[in-house]
Amino acid sequence: MRILVCEDDNMIIKAIQHKLTAEGYDVDVAMNGDDAMGKLREEEYDIILTDILMPLLGGLDLIVKVREELKITTPIIVLSRLGNEETILEAFQRGADDYITKPFSPNELAMRIKRYALKRR
Repeated sequence: MRILVCEDDNMIIKAIQHKLTAEGYDVDVAMNGDDAMGKLREEEYDIILTDILMPLLGGLDLIVKVREELKITTPIIVLSRLGNEETILEAFQRGADDYITKPFSPNELAMRIKRYALKRR
């Protein structure tokens, strides 16, 4: 299973990569939304993880571009420090499938990814 992680914090990237690689997933990283769009045009992923606050193209705009411009239905899980209801609802309205507030448990993230993996089979 291939996962695209859109995140600009190196510590979070390392934690996610470590956990998901240990779980047997192939993890690719984009440091901003523009980089993610380039990767999504070239490759197929089973799950997309995205932060909201990133340089160049933020996560909320990335979700819209993935859904409307690229027409990709891959599950999108938002990982963000922004835990207010307004932002969470906006993420879902734009097309996110799940939302996890930082700091988060890598074990919880792995379980949510497993749930999506089982649904796609």
